[in-house]
Amino acid sequence: MIDLTKEDGLWIVTLNNPDKANALTGAMLSDLLQIAQDATEARALILTGKGRVFSAGADLDEARAGLATSDLWEKLSGAIAALPCLTVAALNGTLAGGANGMVLACDLRIAVPEAKVFYPVMKLGFLPQPSDPKRMSALIGPARTKLILMAGQKITAAEAYEFGLIDRVVEPDALMPTARALVVDSLAAKPEIAAGIAEQCR
Repeated sequence: MIDLTKEDGLWIVTLNNPDKANALTGAMLSDLLQIAQDATEARALILTGKGRVFSAGADLDEARAGLATSDLWEKLSGAIAALPCLTVAALNGTLAGGANGMVLACDLRIAVPEAKVFYPVMKLGFLPQPSDPKRMSALIGPARTKLILMAGQKITAAEAYEFGLIDRVVEPDALMPTARALVVDSLAAKPEIAAGIAEQCR
């Protein structure tokens, strides 16, 4: 349910469970974490999804059984954030719940116009993972972060772009070409240069 392709230093990671809106199971999170830990050898990484939804967040059955409070979420976002290469989240559709963590940990985020962002933790009775509010607040400020996390508002791609949560909004057929274009210079640069810039931006 997690596809990985490698193309001359570019790693493309695809959530491939479209029949369930790419809802994340414990096994999928473990696979994603392993990929993120191994990706220290990548020179750029793109994270995307199959179908019309990037991810609906945690699989609800597994969330009720304990996945919602698993440390896998925080380990995954931490591993992505620590990568020395350029990371791009290419949102093929809506981003929901705990899936926000891995996307917030990426360096850049692009999305299709139909995408929406929401994180209904208050409604579900859970706290977000510890780093998620901090990363979101760093991008869009505390008030707008509370709008999403505490007020449970669903944000359109256009609003997310206006807020600074999304860096570009592109049509579906331009999503992956745009993501690839963003990493071209990173792939051409020496790995130590990319790592140095990443460290300076933290």
